[in-house]
Amino acid sequence: MTVWNNIDEFEKLIANYAGSKYAVAVDSCTNALFLSLKYCKEKLDYNIEYVEIPKRTYVSVPMQAIHAGYKVKFVDKSWTGAYEMGNVPVVDSAQRFCPEMYIKNTFYCLSFNFKKILSTGKGGMILTDDKSATEWFKRMRYDGRPSIYYNDMLSMNVKDIGYHMYMSPEQAVMGIQNFYALNKNRDSDSSCSNDYKVDLSKLDCFNEDNSIR
Repeated sequence: MTVWNNIDEFEKLIANYAGSKYAVAVDSCTNALFLSLKYCKEKLDYNIEYVEIPKRTYVSVPMQAIHAGYKVKFVDKSWTGAYEMGNVPVVDSAQRFCPEMYIKNTFYCLSFNFKKILSTGKGGMILTDDKSATEWFKRMRYDGRPSIYYNDMLSMNVKDIGYHMYMSPEQAVMGIQNFYALNKNRDSDSSCSNDYKVDLSKLDCFNEDNSIR
């Protein structure tokens, strides 16, 4: 047993609670969305031009779609707690946390930011039933490495250029502790589209080069 087992424990705890087979802890919901979109683009061959995203959501969401290689199309879509992106099986559930929340055959992304229902200070997670995707997410969060143990790299088969997006053991411990302290009578959703006052389609950074008008 090492401190890194805390991450495995936290992942299993949330997967059981949410109703998914697997869970992959990362350092933010933003990066959970990015990895999910990147997997759709590179591994599932979702060879589409754009991803549909609500005009009123957190600004990093459309940015991750662009980073993953898609254009974005902003749509008028009201949502509470969570919403599924258009054209890809990716769910932004940064504002929802409740039992059996997972939607089958999606990459369901959670936020554990300090303002959220369950907080680790900063962190996120991808829920899925896809074993191959789970293995890919776990490698990519650790710089393409199959294991967190850096000095084992010479014996590893590191094939992928990955990302530095893992959750720390300390954050996982906080998540476990806060999970068992949750108020069982709380609301399942912490926000909705009406709470986001900015129409993202109006921002200069989203232009004809990266968005569909």
